[in-house]
Formats: sequence, structure tokens, C-alpha cells
Amino acid sequence: MTTTLEIQNLKCGGCAHTIITKLNDLEGIKNVSVDTETNTVSFENELDKSVEAATKLLSKLGYPVNGNANSIGKKAKSFVSCAVGRMAKS
Repeated sequence: MTTTLEIQNLKCGGCAHTIITKLNDLEGIKNVSVDTETNTVSFENELDKSVEAATKLLSKLGYPVNGNANSIGKKAKSFVSCAVGRMAKS
């Protein structure tokens, strides 16, 4: 099953790289893609609990799903995740 989530705080390719890398590490998640134009993350998942795990991880990284709380702490985490993604991508 393919799932697409609209997320907050997505800024660039560095953010996308971090999201793809981290979500691909989750059990039951594969073929992760990020669209910075539409602020969406798509992936194939085998279990419903995989979607819940992905949503929790995205929030932890600073990219909560639209409609969820987007505190200043989450916004700050997204900048850190972005920077890490940019450095790892180079």
C-alpha cells in the first residue's frame, strides 16, 4: 500500500535527504520519496503500524504531519535535520 503524508517545515533537499534516510530505516517502509513542492512524503508500507511509526518519526525529526502541533521546538528540530541532511548529501 502506498501512503502519502503532507508535512510541515519541509524546506529543501537536505530535509528530503534526512527524511528519506530515516524512514527507509523503519521496518515495513520502503520506496520513500519526498516532494518539496507539495510538502509531501510518500512511501510503500506493509502494515498500518508502519504509518504510525513513520508519523512519529517525522514529528521527532521536526516534520509533523499537517494538522498536528507544530511547536517552536519542532521547527528548530527541522532546521537541525535539514543541516544534517545537507551535510550527508554532499
